[in-house]
Amino acid sequence: MGIPTVADRVAQMVAKMILEPEVEPLFHPDSYEFRPRLAKNYRGKHFVNFLPAVSEAAIKEIRDEIWTWRLHLRSDKSLEDLSRMFNPIVRGWVQYYGKYYRSMLHRVFRPLERALVRWATRKFKKLRRHPRRAAHWVRRVSLRDPKLFAHWQIGIRQNVSSMGAV
Repeated sequence: MGIPTVADRVAQMVAKMILEPEVEPLFHPDSYEFRPRLAKNYRGKHFVNFLPAVSEAAIKEIRDEIWTWRLHLRSDKSLEDLSRMFNPIVRGWVQYYGKYYRSMLHRVFRPLERALVRWATRKFKKLRRHPRRAAHWVRRVSLRDPKLFAHWQIGIRQNVSSMGAV
């Protein structure tokens, strides 16, 4: 195990040119990615392991999809209507991406929670200029009826303390 020679480098490049086109198509960017994450062994001790979780590209695509729904402009719909419209999609994301490392989904569904808060501020006159009150209202609804949205069922809810300015 000394210093690599030019022949070693050439062998590495040849192997890369041969293997890369065959291996790269197997990994879809919208799927999972393996990163070092904390895990627990059977004794409860933490260690670093490479675990699958939702990829950054998939997070961006999901956020972009949530943005295209324009929930805040649907103030003519009730929360139950929004749930009927979008919950099948959210449930699919939870089932697919939540299989491994479910806590990564908190980052995925944060924009959906913000959109629901913004929807509430436009829907109800008493919440119009009070996003914190709207966030509390959405949180109370999520606790009262967690079956409305799939991400509420797995415990992903609005963190009211993080609303507004810091």
